[in-house]
Amino acid sequence: MLTLDIKGTLAKVITPSLGIPDSEFGAIRTSVRRHTEEWLREREKGMHAWSMNPYDKDMIRDVQHLVTRVRSDNIRTIVWVGIGGSGLGPKVLQEVFETQNTPELIVVDTVDPATLGMQMDLIDWRTALLVVVSKSGGTLETMSAFFACLGRLKDAVKSRPLQRVVAITDPDGGPLRAFASENRIPSLPVPQNVGGRFSIFSPVGLFALGLLHGDINQFVRGAKEMDTFCQENILQKNPAATLAAVQYLLDTRRGYPIRIIMPYGDRLQSMARWEQQLIAESLGKSEGFSPLPVAAIGTQDQHSLLQQWMSGPRKSWHLFIRELEKPRLEVPKDIPPAFGYFGGKTFGQLLDACYEGTSQALTSMKRPHATISLQRLDEYHLGQLFFLFMAEVVYLSKFYRIDMYGQPAVEIGKQITKGILSKGYAQ
Repeated sequence: MLTLDIKGTLAKVITPSLGIPDSEFGAIRTSVRRHTEEWLREREKGMHAWSMNPYDKDMIRDVQHLVTRVRSDNIRTIVWVGIGGSGLGPKVLQEVFETQNTPELIVVDTVDPATLGMQMDLIDWRTALLVVVSKSGGTLETMSAFFACLGRLKDAVKSRPLQRVVAITDPDGGPLRAFASENRIPSLPVPQNVGGRFSIFSPVGLFALGLLHGDINQFVRGAKEMDTFCQENILQKNPAATLAAVQYLLDTRRGYPIRIIMPYGDRLQSMARWEQQLIAESLGKSEGFSPLPVAAIGTQDQHSLLQQWMSGPRKSWHLFIRELEKPRLEVPKDIPPAFGYFGGKTFGQLLDACYEGTSQALTSMKRPHATISLQRLDEYHLGQLFFLFMAEVVYLSKFYRIDMYGQPAVEIGKQITKGILSKGYAQ
Protein backbone atom coordinates (compact mmCIF):
# COMPACT_ATOMS: atom_id res chain seq x y z
CA MET A 1 0.00 0.00 0.00
CA LEU A 2 1.35 3.44 -0.84
CA THR A 3 1.53 6.03 1.92
CA LEU A 4 0.97 9.79 2.00
CA ASP A 5 2.97 11.91 4.44
CA ILE A 6 1.77 15.53 4.78
CA LYS A 7 3.74 16.51 7.91
CA GLY A 8 5.86 18.95 5.92
CA THR A 9 2.78 21.04 5.10
CA LEU A 10 1.55 21.45 8.68
CA ALA A 11 1.64 24.56 10.84
CA LYS A 12 3.28 22.69 13.71
CA VAL A 13 6.26 21.91 11.44
CA ILE A 14 6.65 25.07 9.33
CA THR A 15 4.84 27.67 11.54
CA PRO A 16 1.13 28.69 11.51
CA SER A 17 1.64 31.57 9.09
CA LEU A 18 3.15 29.30 6.41
CA GLY A 19 1.65 25.86 7.10
CA ILE A 20 -1.82 24.41 7.59
CA PRO A 21 -3.18 24.49 11.18
CA ASP A 22 -5.41 21.72 12.53
CA SER A 23 -8.31 24.16 12.67
CA GLU A 24 -8.36 24.52 8.88
CA PHE A 25 -8.39 20.75 8.38
CA GLY A 26 -11.20 20.59 10.92
CA ALA A 27 -13.24 23.10 8.98
CA ILE A 28 -12.91 21.12 5.76
CA ARG A 29 -13.90 17.73 7.20
CA THR A 30 -17.63 18.36 6.76
CA SER A 31 -17.04 19.29 3.12
CA VAL A 32 -15.17 16.03 2.56
CA ARG A 33 -18.10 13.99 3.86
CA ARG A 34 -20.47 15.84 1.54
CA HIS A 35 -18.18 15.62 -1.47
CA THR A 36 -17.61 11.89 -0.96
CA GLU A 37 -21.34 11.24 -0.86
CA GLU A 38 -21.80 13.38 -4.00
CA TRP A 39 -19.07 11.45 -5.83
CA LEU A 40 -20.66 8.10 -5.03
CA ARG A 41 -24.09 9.31 -6.11
CA GLU A 42 -22.64 10.66 -9.35
CA ARG A 43 -20.97 7.33 -10.08
CA GLU A 44 -24.27 5.53 -9.60
CA LYS A 45 -25.70 7.82 -12.29
CA GLY A 46 -22.92 6.89 -14.74
CA MET A 47 -20.68 9.90 -14.21
CA HIS A 48 -16.91 9.55 -13.69
CA ALA A 49 -16.91 6.58 -16.09
CA TRP A 50 -13.13 6.18 -15.77
CA SER A 51 -13.54 5.14 -12.11
CA MET A 52 -15.43 2.01 -13.19
CA ASN A 53 -12.89 0.89 -15.82
CA PRO A 54 -10.94 -1.29 -13.34
CA TYR A 55 -14.14 -3.28 -12.73
CA ASP A 56 -14.94 -3.90 -16.42
CA LYS A 57 -14.14 -7.61 -16.74
CA ASP A 58 -15.23 -7.84 -20.40
CA MET A 59 -12.96 -4.97 -21.41
CA ILE A 60 -10.01 -6.43 -19.52
CA ARG A 61 -10.60 -9.85 -21.11
CA ASP A 62 -10.72 -8.34 -24.63
CA VAL A 63 -7.45 -6.49 -24.02
CA GLN A 64 -5.75 -9.64 -22.72
CA HIS A 65 -6.92 -11.65 -25.73
CA LEU A 66 -5.49 -9.12 -28.18
CA VAL A 67 -2.24 -8.92 -26.21
CA THR A 68 -1.89 -12.70 -26.45
CA ARG A 69 -2.52 -12.65 -30.20
CA VAL A 70 -0.07 -9.82 -30.86
CA ARG A 71 2.69 -11.27 -28.69
CA SER A 72 2.63 -14.44 -30.78
CA ASP A 73 3.78 -12.42 -33.83
CA ASN A 74 7.40 -11.99 -32.69
CA ILE A 75 6.99 -8.25 -32.22
CA ARG A 76 10.20 -6.53 -31.13
CA THR A 77 9.16 -2.89 -31.38
CA ILE A 78 5.86 -1.25 -30.47
CA VAL A 79 5.36 2.09 -32.20
CA TRP A 80 2.76 3.82 -30.05
CA VAL A 81 1.29 6.91 -31.73
CA GLY A 82 -0.68 9.09 -29.32
CA ILE A 83 -0.47 12.46 -27.61
CA GLY A 84 -1.62 13.89 -24.28
CA GLY A 85 -3.02 11.20 -22.01
CA SER A 86 -2.95 8.73 -24.91
CA GLY A 87 0.83 9.04 -24.99
CA LEU A 88 1.85 10.09 -21.48
CA GLY A 89 0.09 7.21 -19.72
CA PRO A 90 1.77 4.54 -21.90
CA LYS A 91 5.06 6.44 -21.54
CA VAL A 92 4.86 6.00 -17.76
CA LEU A 93 4.34 2.27 -18.26
CA GLN A 94 7.22 2.10 -20.73
CA GLU A 95 9.61 3.76 -18.26
CA VAL A 96 8.64 1.38 -15.48
CA PHE A 97 8.20 -1.96 -17.26
CA GLU A 98 10.32 -1.99 -20.43
CA THR A 99 13.34 -4.29 -20.06
CA GLN A 100 15.71 -6.20 -22.31
CA ASN A 101 13.20 -9.06 -22.20
CA THR A 102 10.23 -7.02 -23.46
CA PRO A 103 9.59 -5.34 -26.79
CA GLU A 104 10.83 -1.78 -27.08
CA LEU A 105 7.97 0.71 -26.83
CA ILE A 106 8.47 3.98 -28.69
CA VAL A 107 5.91 6.72 -28.02
CA VAL A 108 5.45 8.97 -31.06
CA ASP A 109 3.86 12.20 -29.85
CA THR A 110 5.37 14.84 -32.11
CA VAL A 111 5.09 16.39 -35.56
CA ASP A 112 8.56 17.92 -35.38
CA PRO A 113 9.99 16.62 -38.68
CA ALA A 114 13.51 16.17 -37.31
CA THR A 115 12.37 14.05 -34.36
CA LEU A 116 9.71 12.12 -36.25
CA GLY A 117 12.03 11.41 -39.17
CA MET A 118 14.78 10.14 -36.86
CA GLN A 119 12.34 7.90 -35.00
CA MET A 120 10.99 6.36 -38.20
CA ASP A 121 14.49 5.80 -39.59
CA LEU A 122 15.64 3.95 -36.46
CA ILE A 123 12.71 1.51 -36.32
CA ASP A 124 13.00 -1.96 -37.83
CA TRP A 125 9.51 -2.03 -39.32
CA ARG A 126 9.78 -5.72 -40.23
CA THR A 127 9.22 -6.65 -36.57
CA ALA A 128 7.13 -3.67 -35.50
CA LEU A 129 3.57 -3.30 -34.26
CA LEU A 130 1.93 0.06 -34.97
CA VAL A 131 -0.61 1.24 -32.38
CA VAL A 132 -2.59 4.43 -33.01
CA VAL A 133 -4.58 6.00 -30.16
CA SER A 134 -7.07 8.82 -30.62
CA LYS A 135 -10.45 9.04 -28.87
CA SER A 136 -11.85 11.46 -31.46
CA GLY A 137 -10.08 9.72 -34.30
CA GLY A 138 -9.04 13.05 -35.76
CA THR A 139 -6.21 14.38 -33.57
CA LEU A 140 -3.89 16.29 -35.92
CA GLU A 141 -0.55 15.24 -34.46
CA THR A 142 -1.57 11.64 -33.93
CA MET A 143 -3.21 10.96 -37.25
CA SER A 144 -0.57 12.70 -39.38
CA ALA A 145 2.23 10.79 -37.62
CA PHE A 146 0.22 7.57 -37.89
CA PHE A 147 -0.12 7.78 -41.68
CA ALA A 148 3.60 8.57 -42.00
CA CYS A 149 4.42 5.50 -39.90
CA LEU A 150 1.89 3.38 -41.76
CA GLY A 151 3.66 4.17 -45.01
CA ARG A 152 6.93 2.88 -43.58
CA LEU A 153 5.22 -0.25 -42.27
CA LYS A 154 3.69 -1.00 -45.68
CA ASP A 155 7.09 -0.60 -47.35
CA ALA A 156 8.65 -3.12 -44.96
CA VAL A 157 5.84 -5.66 -44.54
CA LYS A 158 4.44 -6.84 -47.87
CA SER A 159 2.05 -9.48 -46.57
CA ARG A 160 -1.03 -8.10 -44.80
CA PRO A 161 0.66 -5.08 -43.16
CA LEU A 162 -2.61 -3.79 -41.72
CA GLN A 163 -2.77 -6.85 -39.48
CA ARG A 164 0.26 -5.35 -37.75
CA VAL A 165 -1.76 -2.27 -36.79
CA VAL A 166 -4.04 -1.77 -33.77
CA ALA A 167 -6.39 1.20 -33.40
CA ILE A 168 -7.66 2.40 -30.02
CA THR A 169 -10.46 4.89 -30.53
CA ASP A 170 -14.13 5.70 -30.05
CA PRO A 171 -16.22 2.53 -30.20
CA ASP A 172 -18.95 3.99 -32.40
CA GLY A 173 -17.78 6.85 -34.60
CA GLY A 174 -15.02 9.12 -35.82
CA PRO A 175 -12.65 8.95 -38.81
CA LEU A 176 -10.20 6.53 -37.20
CA ARG A 177 -13.00 4.12 -36.30
CA ALA A 178 -14.22 4.28 -39.92
CA PHE A 179 -10.69 3.73 -41.28
CA ALA A 180 -10.13 0.74 -38.98
CA SER A 181 -13.46 -0.83 -39.95
CA GLU A 182 -12.93 -0.32 -43.68
CA ASN A 183 -9.46 -1.88 -43.54
CA ARG A 184 -10.24 -4.63 -41.00
CA ILE A 185 -7.68 -3.28 -38.58
CA PRO A 186 -7.88 -4.88 -35.10
CA SER A 187 -9.21 -2.33 -32.64
CA LEU A 188 -10.02 -1.67 -29.01
CA PRO A 189 -12.48 0.93 -27.71
CA VAL A 190 -11.87 3.95 -25.55
CA PRO A 191 -15.01 3.70 -23.37
CA GLN A 192 -17.68 6.35 -23.72
CA ASN A 193 -17.19 9.40 -21.51
CA VAL A 194 -13.54 8.57 -20.77
CA GLY A 195 -11.17 11.29 -21.92
CA GLY A 196 -7.51 10.79 -22.70
CA ARG A 197 -6.14 12.00 -19.38
CA PHE A 198 -8.47 9.56 -17.55
CA SER A 199 -7.84 6.59 -19.86
CA ILE A 200 -5.05 4.73 -18.08
CA PHE A 201 -7.39 1.93 -16.88
CA SER A 202 -9.02 1.64 -20.30
CA PRO A 203 -7.42 -0.22 -23.25
CA VAL A 204 -5.12 2.80 -23.66
CA GLY A 205 -3.18 1.83 -20.54
CA LEU A 206 -4.02 -1.85 -20.23
CA PHE A 207 -2.93 -2.75 -23.78
CA ALA A 208 0.40 -0.96 -23.37
CA LEU A 209 0.97 -2.67 -20.04
CA GLY A 210 0.15 -6.11 -21.48
CA LEU A 211 2.49 -5.60 -24.44
CA LEU A 212 5.27 -4.84 -21.94
CA HIS A 213 4.55 -8.16 -20.16
CA GLY A 214 2.97 -6.37 -17.20
CA ASP A 215 0.35 -7.96 -14.99
CA ILE A 216 -2.95 -6.28 -15.89
CA ASN A 217 -4.83 -7.99 -13.07
CA GLN A 218 -2.46 -6.61 -10.44
CA PHE A 219 -2.65 -3.16 -12.00
CA VAL A 220 -6.44 -2.99 -11.72
CA ARG A 221 -6.31 -4.66 -8.29
CA GLY A 222 -4.22 -1.76 -7.03
CA ALA A 223 -6.72 0.69 -8.53
CA LYS A 224 -9.70 -1.04 -6.94
CA GLU A 225 -8.09 -1.15 -3.51
CA MET A 226 -7.23 2.54 -3.73
CA ASP A 227 -10.81 3.24 -4.83
CA THR A 228 -12.02 1.71 -1.57
CA PHE A 229 -9.87 4.09 0.47
CA CYS A 230 -10.92 7.08 -1.66
CA GLN A 231 -14.58 6.40 -0.84
CA GLU A 232 -13.99 6.92 2.89
CA ASN A 233 -15.86 9.98 4.14
CA ILE A 234 -13.44 10.55 7.04
CA LEU A 235 -10.66 12.86 5.87
CA GLN A 236 -7.69 11.15 7.52
CA LYS A 237 -8.73 7.76 6.10
CA ASN A 238 -9.08 9.05 2.53
CA PRO A 239 -5.71 9.75 0.82
CA ALA A 240 -7.27 11.45 -2.23
CA ALA A 241 -9.33 13.82 -0.08
CA THR A 242 -6.34 14.49 2.19
CA LEU A 243 -4.06 15.37 -0.72
CA ALA A 244 -6.78 17.54 -2.27
CA ALA A 245 -7.33 19.33 1.04
CA VAL A 246 -3.60 20.06 1.32
CA GLN A 247 -3.55 21.45 -2.22
CA TYR A 248 -6.67 23.57 -1.70
CA LEU A 249 -5.68 24.99 1.68
CA LEU A 250 -2.10 25.77 0.65
CA ASP A 251 -3.38 27.57 -2.43
CA THR A 252 -6.38 29.47 -1.09
CA ARG A 253 -5.25 30.12 2.51
CA ARG A 254 -1.46 30.33 2.23
CA GLY A 255 -0.83 31.60 -1.30
CA TYR A 256 0.93 28.53 -2.72
CA PRO A 257 -0.73 27.99 -6.13
CA ILE A 258 2.26 26.23 -7.75
CA ARG A 259 2.39 22.48 -7.22
CA ILE A 260 5.85 21.02 -7.94
CA ILE A 261 5.35 17.31 -8.75
CA MET A 262 8.78 15.82 -8.14
CA PRO A 263 9.46 12.08 -8.24
CA TYR A 264 12.81 10.89 -6.94
CA GLY A 265 13.56 8.29 -9.59
CA ASP A 266 13.92 8.49 -13.35
CA ARG A 267 11.34 5.77 -13.95
CA LEU A 268 8.64 8.12 -12.67
CA GLN A 269 9.54 11.28 -14.56
CA SER A 270 6.71 10.77 -17.06
CA MET A 271 4.36 10.24 -14.12
CA ALA A 272 5.09 13.84 -13.16
CA ARG A 273 4.22 14.99 -16.69
CA TRP A 274 1.08 12.82 -16.74
CA GLU A 275 -0.04 14.32 -13.41
CA GLN A 276 0.82 17.79 -14.69
CA GLN A 277 -1.58 17.32 -17.62
CA LEU A 278 -4.26 15.80 -15.39
CA ILE A 279 -4.27 18.82 -13.07
CA ALA A 280 -3.84 21.48 -15.77
CA GLU A 281 -6.51 20.27 -18.18
CA SER A 282 -8.97 19.33 -15.45
CA LEU A 283 -8.73 22.44 -13.28
CA GLY A 284 -7.08 25.18 -15.33
CA LYS A 285 -10.41 26.85 -16.10
CA SER A 286 -10.55 29.77 -13.70
CA GLU A 287 -8.64 33.03 -13.43
CA GLY A 288 -9.21 32.86 -9.70
CA PHE A 289 -7.86 30.07 -7.51
CA SER A 290 -6.70 26.85 -9.21
CA PRO A 291 -3.54 24.72 -8.98
CA LEU A 292 -0.62 25.45 -11.28
CA PRO A 293 1.18 22.09 -11.75
CA VAL A 294 4.86 21.91 -12.68
CA ALA A 295 6.71 18.64 -13.36
CA ALA A 296 10.23 18.23 -11.96
CA ILE A 297 12.57 15.30 -11.29
CA GLY A 298 15.01 14.48 -8.50
CA THR A 299 17.92 14.64 -8.26
CA GLN A 300 18.47 16.57 -11.48
CA ASP A 301 16.32 19.57 -10.60
CA GLN A 302 18.01 20.03 -7.24
CA HIS A 303 20.87 21.42 -9.31
CA SER A 304 18.75 23.71 -11.49
CA LEU A 305 15.80 24.90 -9.40
CA LEU A 306 16.43 24.29 -5.69
CA GLN A 307 17.88 27.77 -5.18
CA GLN A 308 14.63 29.27 -6.48
CA TRP A 309 12.51 26.93 -4.36
CA MET A 310 14.52 27.65 -1.21
CA SER A 311 14.94 31.42 -1.45
CA GLY A 312 12.61 32.68 -4.17
CA PRO A 313 9.01 33.90 -3.81
CA ARG A 314 6.86 31.71 -1.57
CA LYS A 315 4.51 30.55 -4.32
CA SER A 316 5.18 26.81 -4.62
CA TRP A 317 4.88 23.63 -2.59
CA HIS A 318 6.36 20.21 -3.36
CA LEU A 319 4.78 16.82 -3.84
CA PHE A 320 7.55 14.21 -3.78
CA ILE A 321 7.05 10.63 -5.02
CA ARG A 322 9.46 7.89 -3.89
CA GLU A 323 10.08 4.22 -4.44
CA LEU A 324 11.25 2.54 -1.22
CA GLU A 325 12.61 -0.75 -2.63
CA LYS A 326 15.06 -0.11 -5.44
CA PRO A 327 17.33 -2.19 -7.67
CA ARG A 328 20.64 -2.82 -5.90
CA LEU A 329 23.71 -1.17 -7.39
CA GLU A 330 26.74 -0.19 -5.29
CA VAL A 331 29.45 2.43 -5.50
CA PRO A 332 32.88 0.74 -5.27
CA LYS A 333 34.45 0.79 -1.80
CA ASP A 334 37.97 1.32 -3.06
CA ILE A 335 37.80 4.97 -4.09
CA PRO A 336 39.94 8.00 -3.09
CA PRO A 337 39.54 9.15 0.55
CA ALA A 338 38.02 12.48 -0.52
CA PHE A 339 35.00 10.54 -1.77
CA GLY A 340 34.90 8.04 1.07
CA TYR A 341 31.61 9.31 2.50
CA PHE A 342 29.74 7.58 -0.31
CA GLY A 343 32.11 4.67 -0.98
CA GLY A 344 30.38 1.31 -0.67
CA LYS A 345 26.93 2.87 -0.48
CA THR A 346 24.18 1.68 -2.78
CA PHE A 347 22.85 4.13 -5.34
CA GLY A 348 19.47 3.68 -3.69
CA GLN A 349 20.97 5.05 -0.47
CA LEU A 350 22.38 8.01 -2.41
CA LEU A 351 18.98 8.73 -3.96
CA ASP A 352 17.27 8.50 -0.57
CA ALA A 353 19.87 10.82 0.98
CA CYS A 354 19.28 13.38 -1.75
CA TYR A 355 15.53 13.24 -1.16
CA GLU A 356 15.97 13.58 2.60
CA GLY A 357 18.40 16.44 2.10
CA THR A 358 16.00 18.34 -0.12
CA SER A 359 12.94 17.75 2.06
CA GLN A 360 14.79 18.71 5.24
CA ALA A 361 16.25 21.78 3.56
CA LEU A 362 12.76 22.88 2.52
CA THR A 363 11.51 22.33 6.09
CA SER A 364 14.38 24.42 7.45
CA MET A 365 13.26 27.29 5.23
CA LYS A 366 9.59 26.76 6.20
CA ARG A 367 8.64 25.62 2.69
CA PRO A 368 5.73 23.12 2.51
CA HIS A 369 6.09 19.66 1.03
CA ALA A 370 4.33 16.27 1.10
CA THR A 371 5.54 12.81 0.08
CA ILE A 372 3.91 9.79 -1.55
CA SER A 373 5.92 6.59 -0.94
CA LEU A 374 5.47 3.39 -2.93
CA GLN A 375 6.85 0.22 -1.39
CA ARG A 376 8.02 -0.85 -4.83
CA LEU A 377 7.44 0.21 -8.41
CA ASP A 378 5.24 -2.63 -9.64
CA GLU A 379 1.83 -3.00 -11.27
CA TYR A 380 -0.11 -3.04 -8.00
CA HIS A 381 1.42 0.11 -6.53
CA LEU A 382 1.39 1.98 -9.84
CA GLY A 383 -2.32 1.18 -10.18
CA GLN A 384 -2.84 2.69 -6.75
CA LEU A 385 -0.91 5.83 -7.66
CA PHE A 386 -2.79 6.48 -10.90
CA PHE A 387 -6.17 6.03 -9.21
CA LEU A 388 -5.17 8.22 -6.27
CA PHE A 389 -4.34 11.14 -8.53
CA MET A 390 -7.53 10.87 -10.57
CA ALA A 391 -9.67 10.57 -7.44
CA GLU A 392 -7.88 13.59 -5.98
CA VAL A 393 -9.02 15.63 -9.00
CA VAL A 394 -12.62 14.74 -8.15
CA TYR A 395 -12.21 16.28 -4.70
CA LEU A 396 -10.26 19.25 -6.06
CA SER A 397 -13.01 19.97 -8.58
CA LYS A 398 -15.50 20.10 -5.72
CA PHE A 399 -13.31 22.23 -3.45
CA TYR A 400 -12.57 24.70 -6.24
CA ARG A 401 -16.05 24.38 -7.82
CA ILE A 402 -14.60 23.73 -11.27
CA ASP A 403 -15.93 21.24 -13.86
CA MET A 404 -13.11 18.70 -14.17
CA TYR A 405 -14.16 17.40 -17.59
CA GLY A 406 -13.58 18.89 -21.02
CA GLN A 407 -10.86 21.33 -22.06
CA PRO A 408 -12.62 24.10 -24.01
CA ALA A 409 -9.58 26.36 -24.25
CA VAL A 410 -7.58 23.57 -25.89
CA GLU A 411 -10.34 23.08 -28.47
CA ILE A 412 -10.05 26.74 -29.53
CA GLY A 413 -6.42 26.20 -30.53
CA LYS A 414 -7.28 22.99 -32.37
CA GLN A 415 -9.95 24.72 -34.46
CA ILE A 416 -7.65 27.63 -35.34
CA THR A 417 -4.91 25.19 -36.39
CA LYS A 418 -7.33 23.20 -38.53
CA GLY A 419 -8.48 26.40 -40.21
CA ILE A 420 -4.92 27.44 -41.01
CA LEU A 421 -4.16 24.07 -42.62
CA SER A 422 -7.45 23.96 -44.50
CA LYS A 423 -6.72 27.31 -46.16
CA GLY A 424 -3.26 26.22 -47.21
CA TYR A 425 0.02 26.98 -45.50
CA ALA A 426 3.26 27.88 -47.22
CA GLN A 427 6.42 27.25 -45.28
